[in-house]
Amino acid sequence: MQHQVTIRYGILRNIENVYTPTPTLRKGDKVVIRSSRGVELGEVVSQPQEIDDKTVVQNMGEVLYKVTEEDKKKQKEIEEEKIPSEFSLCQKKIKEHNLPMKLASVEHLFGSKKIIFYFLAKGRVDFRELVKDLAKEYKSRIEMKQIGVRDEARLLAEYEHCGRELCCRTFLKDLEPVTMKMAKNQKATLDPSKISGRCGRLMCCLRYEDNAYEELKHYLPKKGTLIMTTKGVGEVVDYDILQQKVTMETKDKKLIVVLKDEILEKVNETRTNMGKECESNCEHRCE
Repeated sequence: MQHQVTIRYGILRNIENVYTPTPTLRKGDKVVIRSSRGVELGEVVSQPQEIDDKTVVQNMGEVLYKVTEEDKKKQKEIEEEKIPSEFSLCQKKIKEHNLPMKLASVEHLFGSKKIIFYFLAKGRVDFRELVKDLAKEYKSRIEMKQIGVRDEARLLAEYEHCGRELCCRTFLKDLEPVTMKMAKNQKATLDPSKISGRCGRLMCCLRYEDNAYEELKHYLPKKGTLIMTTKGVGEVVDYDILQQKVTMETKDKKLIVVLKDEILEKVNETRTNMGKECESNCEHRCE
């Protein structure tokens, strides 16, 4: 029986299922893996799971072995000596070539001659001469990777407003779009400083319960709808999605809160003014 395990690896904390010949791995173990990028260090974030023998593993990443003390020493040297000098030199070369880009971080793959430079820029940047200079200096394969502000936060930030480590650094695999509609559905404050994450964009956690809010919202009448309830007839002016309540305004301008189950019928889906008369096919009198 074959096994796979979930690994977090790389400076962007990528998460991927990889094949492992060692089913005894445990969560938190440090391992050396072969990914699509090369040989690098990773951390086990799940218990090994059995997979069918027919499952094709040739295209999967692979756990090579558990990290040794020598590996740890080598990685420490990379992080404390090589990466700072590579970062400084790249910044210097960017200024020399007058390139419109901001260097964010450097990643030096373990056990391979590949260095990845992460940068931010507003548009496309012609960095061919920069790559030539860096390749000549380090005799290594150089990769320039342009990232956005969300990836920059994943690289450089640690904790969010809630006091927990950034979701994108812990478990989020894909950074999916977050919209203002999601914040409005959840009645969140629209103050940008309170609903924006460390990246300056809307917080990813606004997505987590959005499907539930959308489903619950479907059961409530829209604003402007004329409804008949056990407490009378009124126009919907507000609603509470989680409590499944609506606030309606009666003809005499009173505001009444009713539960979803107290709504008998939607008299007019498009009515927006209590002073208007009901259409001729309406069976109820708005009194």
